[in-house]
Amino acid sequence: MAANQLRIDGLEELRRALLALPADLVADAATVVRTAANDTARDITAAYGAVRRTGNLQSHVRVDHGGTRAGATSRVVSTARHAYIYERGTVARQWKNGKSTGVMPAANQFIPIAMARRQVMVDALMEVVERTGLTVRPVI
Repeated sequence: MAANQLRIDGLEELRRALLALPADLVADAATVVRTAANDTARDITAAYGAVRRTGNLQSHVRVDHGGTRAGATSRVVSTARHAYIYERGTVARQWKNGKSTGVMPAANQFIPIAMARRQVMVDALMEVVERTGLTVRPVI
């Protein structure tokens, strides 16, 4: 067992630990974050492609990378105008002329994929911290 130990109870503690790492490990962590975001976008695009009608949802998934010398950030977004209602669904609506739009069931694809990929990212970031000789154990 390593002589050094650092207890990380959540993502905020992991973020603080990563910010204290040397520059080469920060670069490794940035690679993990960017890879996780790109993988998330790829998985979401594939899920949207499986139900492709026009390709609009699929073509509007974007990854925004950012960060500083101390860390990296990445954000996966869907800029399609109807992405929210596709993901969340709709209730039956009645127009003034009496026409009914019906119910659109929620697809629930984006969030579950993002959550699963985020866990993979957290595990990989914990490995980056462990390479410094620290012991990282998630609290269950």
